[in-house]
This record gives sequence, C-alpha cells and structure tokens, in this order.
Amino acid sequence: MNERGWLLALDTATSTIVVAAGSAGGALLKADAFEGRYRHSQELLPAVVRLLERARLRLPELGGVIVGTGPGAFTGLRVGLATAKTLAHELRRPVVGIPTSEALLAGVEGATLLWLPSGPRDRLRVEPGGTPRLVPANEAGEDVAATIEKIEIAVDLEGRAPAEALARGREAVAALSVTLLRLGAARLAAGDSDDPEKLVPAYAVAPRGAPPTQADEGVAWSRDPR
Repeated sequence: MNERGWLLALDTATSTIVVAAGSAGGALLKADAFEGRYRHSQELLPAVVRLLERARLRLPELGGVIVGTGPGAFTGLRVGLATAKTLAHELRRPVVGIPTSEALLAGVEGATLLWLPSGPRDRLRVEPGGTPRLVPANEAGEDVAATIEKIEIAVDLEGRAPAEALARGREAVAALSVTLLRLGAARLAAGDSDDPEKLVPAYAVAPRGAPPTQADEGVAWSRDPR
C-alpha cells in the first residue's frame, strides 16, 4: 500500500450507512452517516463520490479499503462488500474486512456486550472477541427483562432493549467511522489484508434459499420466519 495514500471505510451492516475517509495512520478526515432506507445500491456510491469531493481526495491516491462485514441485513451487507471489493479490484488496492460488531464494541469504552437484531424478534448476542450467538425471542431466560444487567450496547433494537443500552448503541454507531478506520489501518500498516474472493459478510438472518447455518461466517441464523 502507498503509505501516503488515504483510506476509505464503508459500513452497511446497521440501519445507518457509514462512509468515511482517513489517513494512512487511521485518523479521520471526513465522514458521512445517513439512514439506509433499503436503498443501498442507489445511495452508497453517490455518497462515496460526495465524500471525496468534500474532502478533496482522488481515487487514484487511495491506499486501501476498509469494510464492515456485519452481522447485518442481507441487502446492505451485499452492496457494501461488493462496492468495497470492486473499488479495491479496479484500483488494485488492498481490502480489509472488519466485523462491524467488533467496531461497535470498540466505539464505547468498557463495553462488554453487544445486542443486534436478527429478524423482527430474535437477537444476536456478541461479546468482545466472541462469535455472535443467536438468542431466539422465546428462549427461556434470555428475554430483555432478564438481561437488563448484562446489556451494554443495543443497536437497531428500538422497543426491544433498555434506553441506556440504546443510547450506548447510538454512541457506538456515531463512532463507527473512527473505529473502522483505526482497526483497518492497523491491519493495513502491518501488511495484512483480505483475499477479496474469501471476504464474506456475516448475515444476521439467512438469505432465502440459504442453508440454516454457515460455519465459515460464524453466525447462527435466526429461526424467525418473517
């Protein structure tokens, strides 16, 4: 990677699309965040173009691409990873995938637990450095009331988690551009990058027609049929 090249960070795993530019050292230069509205394919690339114009950056000077890999919804993650890998391939730049869950946890000091949605009712439970675990809505002992003391961060779970956890979730999403850049820049500086062909998203709910589990992504699928 060109050590003087800037870095592009993308995340489409949550309901908020994050597009950010940073220095080779991971310092934030410019960022934009907006509601996805299920229009990722129409809005992501234009958002990248607007960011470059505001930051006065040029694609030929790009040093590497950082992309959040989830867990998250199918459409958003598919578009986000496809965009990141296409840019990296066309410009012959390295690409690094960072679990969005890891970046969210890193965005709140002292965070010990993250909750994410998995379908309309089920949830994913993620601890720092751990594999996301599916918690079905009807699983005994794992309802919201029983886990209030454990919940640290809750993202996209309005009405399904305590207000304090939701507030920390908003804090984590607001910091996502900074944490993605920091985590991704550290890997790139160490000469570490991902093979685009092996870089896959972690879906919170299985796409239609997919098998019930995918061990390579480390996420148990929600059994919620909706």
